[in-house]
Amino acid sequence: MFPEYQKLDLSKISKEKELAWKKNNVFEKSVKLNPSDKRFVFFEGPPSANGLPGIHHIMARLIKDIFCRYKTLCGYRVDRKAGWDTHGLPVELSVEKELKITKEDIGKKISISDYNKACKKTVMRYTESWNDLTEKMGYWVDTKNPYITYDNKYIESVWFLLKRLFEKKLIYKGYSVQPYSPAAGTGLSSHELNQPGCYKLVKDLSAVVLFKAIDFEKKIKTNLPVFFMAWTTTPWTLFSNTGLAIGKNIAYVGIETINPHTFKEVFLICAENCISSIFDKKTVKKISDFRDDLVDGYRIIERYNGRDLIGLRYEQLLQYVQPYNSPKEAFRVVDADFVNTADGTGLVHLAPTFGSDDFNVAKKRGLPLMLVEDSNKNLVPLVNLKGQFVDGLGEFSGRFVKTEFDNSDQQSVDIDIVVKLKRGGLIFKSEKYEHNYPHCWRTDKPILYYPLDSWFVRSTEYRDRMIEKNNEINWKPKSTGEGRFKNWLENINDWNLSRSRFWGIPLPIWKSVDGSEVICIGSVEELKKLCEESVASGNMQNNPLETFDPNDMSESNYNLFDLHKNYVDNIVLTGSDGSPMYRESEVIDVWFDSGSMPYAQWHYPFENKDLIDSGLFFPADFIAEGVDQTRGWFFTLHAIASMCFNSIAFKNVISNGLVLDRSGQKMSKRLGNTIDPFEAIEAHGADSLRWYMVSNSQPWDNLKFDIDGVVEVKQKMFSTLYNTYSFFSLYANIDGFTKAEEEIKLSDRHLLDQWILSELHTLILSVQTKYESYEPTLACREIQAFVTDKLSNWYIRLCRRRFWKGGYDLEKISAYQTLLECLMTVAKLGSPIAPFFMDQLFCDISIGLGCDSEDSVHLSRFPVANKEFINPFLEEKMKLTKNICSLALSLRKKEGIRVRQPLESVTICLSGNKGSKDVLVELIRSEINVKNVFFEKNSNNIVKRKLVVNFPVVGKKYGKLVKEIVSAVGDLREEDLSDFEASGEISLNLLNSSVVLKSADVFIKADDVPGVLTAKADDVLVVLNSELSSDLLEDGYAREFINFIQNTRRELGLKVMDKITLFVGGDSDAQKIILKHCEYIKKEVLAFEIHVGEGFSKKSHVFEFNDYKLYIVVQFS
Repeated sequence: MFPEYQKLDLSKISKEKELAWKKNNVFEKSVKLNPSDKRFVFFEGPPSANGLPGIHHIMARLIKDIFCRYKTLCGYRVDRKAGWDTHGLPVELSVEKELKITKEDIGKKISISDYNKACKKTVMRYTESWNDLTEKMGYWVDTKNPYITYDNKYIESVWFLLKRLFEKKLIYKGYSVQPYSPAAGTGLSSHELNQPGCYKLVKDLSAVVLFKAIDFEKKIKTNLPVFFMAWTTTPWTLFSNTGLAIGKNIAYVGIETINPHTFKEVFLICAENCISSIFDKKTVKKISDFRDDLVDGYRIIERYNGRDLIGLRYEQLLQYVQPYNSPKEAFRVVDADFVNTADGTGLVHLAPTFGSDDFNVAKKRGLPLMLVEDSNKNLVPLVNLKGQFVDGLGEFSGRFVKTEFDNSDQQSVDIDIVVKLKRGGLIFKSEKYEHNYPHCWRTDKPILYYPLDSWFVRSTEYRDRMIEKNNEINWKPKSTGEGRFKNWLENINDWNLSRSRFWGIPLPIWKSVDGSEVICIGSVEELKKLCEESVASGNMQNNPLETFDPNDMSESNYNLFDLHKNYVDNIVLTGSDGSPMYRESEVIDVWFDSGSMPYAQWHYPFENKDLIDSGLFFPADFIAEGVDQTRGWFFTLHAIASMCFNSIAFKNVISNGLVLDRSGQKMSKRLGNTIDPFEAIEAHGADSLRWYMVSNSQPWDNLKFDIDGVVEVKQKMFSTLYNTYSFFSLYANIDGFTKAEEEIKLSDRHLLDQWILSELHTLILSVQTKYESYEPTLACREIQAFVTDKLSNWYIRLCRRRFWKGGYDLEKISAYQTLLECLMTVAKLGSPIAPFFMDQLFCDISIGLGCDSEDSVHLSRFPVANKEFINPFLEEKMKLTKNICSLALSLRKKEGIRVRQPLESVTICLSGNKGSKDVLVELIRSEINVKNVFFEKNSNNIVKRKLVVNFPVVGKKYGKLVKEIVSAVGDLREEDLSDFEASGEISLNLLNSSVVLKSADVFIKADDVPGVLTAKADDVLVVLNSELSSDLLEDGYAREFINFIQNTRRELGLKVMDKITLFVGGDSDAQKIILKHCEYIKKEVLAFEIHVGEGFSKKSHVFEFNDYKLYIVVQFS
């Protein structure tokens, strides 16, 4: 027996299937089922488990799961190891918040060892929730044996990769200006800074600053004080100014004007192209009100080429401190390639300690950095690592340069700086300026560009190789690979590898005190040997790795030590001259951790070396993550593979879009628009969520998540498929169908069976193509269209009588065999997307066929299309038939003629050479419910049509010619209309001109004829005869009566095959109609007898229709 159910409960199905999979080890079996020499390699991007999963994580994991399941069905072995990203800033900030400490407290109030222990404990806090979601959503991945980035084996593999880069001379230490987060206390890499949402629109105080020129007399002729005009949006950097940059080919002018704040005459130098933006209406009015001869606010006195200004000097703007080194080389005008006149003044204020471009120009042109000595005699910039001005800057000492770094209500330091400069006549104008400013990806606070000593990976050397390798990757969407990712590679910077933090993989580099000797450690074995040498030389008292056995790969052996900072910082190595070597204190960029996972997850090359070297587990056939990983994980995977292995890391990648709320806003707790994934799964079942997310939009498009859409999917897709199975199981159990009979040949099957099987096997080919092309949305939509439109709404509806009629003949067996194949195939096709319900469907059918109850659709094989079953002509024939029926039924609906009311005829006119041979006439007759179906070649023989002018469009186009056009259109013949239908345009010769009208200008309209309804679509014209004779009305009444009785049977709880007796009383005319159609009614409602008479009003059912009233008693026989 096929299991039968009272109602659909997707949530219950999910829970039961989850338990069954665990009990029967279905996931493990599905992996081991396929041969190890036929692999599909998948890399799992490691999430961080120090926060709860959200609804967007379902989308990311769903995309991965679909293709791993699909490839498993296709016979590939798909090992998928889970992973955890355990290091980095998010973890540290979370711990600092919990412990109520700051970065500066680490090593003072709390030891680094205890701090790292807290981090290790925190990072895996929510693993239970993550694993719970993984199971509840049906994401199959090996969570029992995950790779964990804080594991010693993982760290050792990362060290191996770093040493490989070091040996290639791709790792170096450099002093440069880099993105730095004072709130997080660490530098950031360029790919971290380019994460989505890092650049925020802010309003800062901007100012046109006046730098007073000195020793200018040889080049500038004026008796007025001369000032260079430079624009800045960061007034706090003016303390660190050591130069001004011009463009050597830019045209500059010397102008006489009035300082709008001091009202003193001045001589200003700026780019000629910038004058109009500097002298806006407000500024001009202020100046001209004071000096009416300056109508435009200024007067041009001289013109200069940029080259003329190079080498000119100016007074230091804020004279608090001087550059420690080469102060006489400061405060000069130099040229720079990046200067332009798009905004500002054409002169750029240079603060080399706080701008990367400024730093490079200063280095090239010999300008000093504004560095001063601190209390320890170290040279430092004027802003400390907390974002505060250092001592020595008068009233500004200790002030934060950004209000976001300060917890007080003190106003922006920029305002106070500008006010001070205004009083000294050194500001021309100031105003709020809206622009994008970079923020820290984790603290959400502004970053500074700051001079730091850092270790870098020389990724620019591999730029061309990375771009070349990118061409081997199949990106979905293609635009991400050819646009966003390629652009990123083309503009790549050297990778800032080191971080001044505590919880991370330590940089395995040791240096001598004088920096003359540097070594990079690539394994624990190497470190152990060097420790032995260090003990022997007296630089260490004992070897902390003494008990470690390099040949023992057991967990217990690797747990004898800890490769984190608190452990390895105590290791002192020995240089070639016997002097001590100390580890560089930084940890590495956490993105290097995750980018190393293809190798580190296998402890390469210390274990499983052949898995990578043989290509068995590298590169990946497929990865998927959010679009935000384009410059994150996708990049680091690609960069490390290119530089270390001269290879791509992945062959196919889907970068999925964001999951937004229903209005298109980003989900956040603050806005209260988040969706709890656990609650959604509990309420609607995981399959509804999965199917909705995949079918709603392409994975790479942003999804506007609407829970109502999930409900709609549940009703349209799953309720339809559930009802289809329920229909099958009900009648299959009644007839005892178990597929024991010999398979009926395709040619011996009913035409509807042949059609649906053709559609089914066409579907198999199409869905497989979509899966292979990484197009899950298209596959999902095609499966749903087949289930709802073709299988349920058409095939089953038209075949219903074949299932419930008496007897068990070949036609009925054919119907069972056909529907069974459709259901089993749909279960397999849809299982990668809806694994729970499709498995339930597969298992229910398997039970009915007497198969093993532990069978699972996920242990089966992807269907293979039988091309002999595919009949394109029959599919096209049915498509045309459906279109005709749809047109005719729309006419019925429009006129309010019920479908059960028979009509006399329908006349069909098909374009081209098509006729009755190209449609299924009997199906049209029964579906439309007409007595006769006629065909006409010439539509003019069945309906009069005319071309009608679209007055709003034509009037706007042709104006006075409209009257002539209307007249000419009215004279057109039927042949002209046919030509218009074929070409989509028609030429008209008017009195003095000619015009060509398109489909937007005119449209075809059929003349209204009483008793005739017409509808047209594409190449089909349908004419329905709507006149009703008395016989037709009686037929319609009988059909309505049958429908009433069938509904009454259901209300009474009668079984499908229960026989009844009817007693009918009421209007005599209605009784006569019942008697006239007695045999037909008895057959349809399974009645032994129909007794007509009076006296049946008590406890009877009342049937009212067409002004007739009948009293009916249904007696179960």
